[in-house]
Amino acid sequence: MSDLTVSFVQASLQWHNPAANRAELQRHIDEISLAPDLIVLPEMFTTGFSMDAAKLAEPMDGPTVTWLQELATARNAVITGSIIIKEDGRYYNRLLWVRPDGRLSYYNKRHLFTMANEQHTYTAGTERLIEEWRGWRICPFVCYDLRFPVWSRNSATEPYDLLLYVANWPAARRTAWMTLLRARAIENVAYTMGVNCVGIDGNSLAYSGDSALLDMRGEYLVEVGNQETGITRSLRYADLVAFRERFPALHDADSFELTK
Repeated sequence: MSDLTVSFVQASLQWHNPAANRAELQRHIDEISLAPDLIVLPEMFTTGFSMDAAKLAEPMDGPTVTWLQELATARNAVITGSIIIKEDGRYYNRLLWVRPDGRLSYYNKRHLFTMANEQHTYTAGTERLIEEWRGWRICPFVCYDLRFPVWSRNSATEPYDLLLYVANWPAARRTAWMTLLRARAIENVAYTMGVNCVGIDGNSLAYSGDSALLDMRGEYLVEVGNQETGITRSLRYADLVAFRERFPALHDADSFELTK
């Protein structure tokens, strides 16, 4: 199995300005000199974490989806991140998974952040997404999902190799962010990536970044702090397999079924 080269962009998002955010993220992506297999952007990367869905939502054939499809084709990579989508009269905090051939899948954020009344604006998802890409199985989630280990659980029936969270995670809770990313990596015996934003949003909330990439032991491979940056690293599949063979903890995991 080949290694997987992943890139992520930790950016300061301009409040409620999709065009400006696409342009800035494009600049960061253009600076990636290597050839990544996967490019990851933050949660609500066109707007910041906003409840103004009626003003900001796009359709699935809108400008951001088109931009992602063009970018995925140009870079020959999957590109993912979440935006505000309107579909069938409902609003979703939707992670888009866009392939180089233009095909896309999506995941609707399941755990809506009640402290911001996200549940009053958006409809929660009910299905996980596990995508196979260049021989790897990748499971993406959105922000607050990080706090709920059962929903993220790796299993024999739905296994994955890379666990991914895109976020707008405030600086006030950065200890939880860093601790939970490490916990999810260790308990699921999987590479784990968390991609956050930086700066201050339109609600005066500060974001400290702390985007990170961890291995299946919970050891940091990348930890970037609070600067705007784009990072690229390669993940070794052979290392993952070897560790799981030496330490097959997933074989001893409890079985369960999720209710919807």
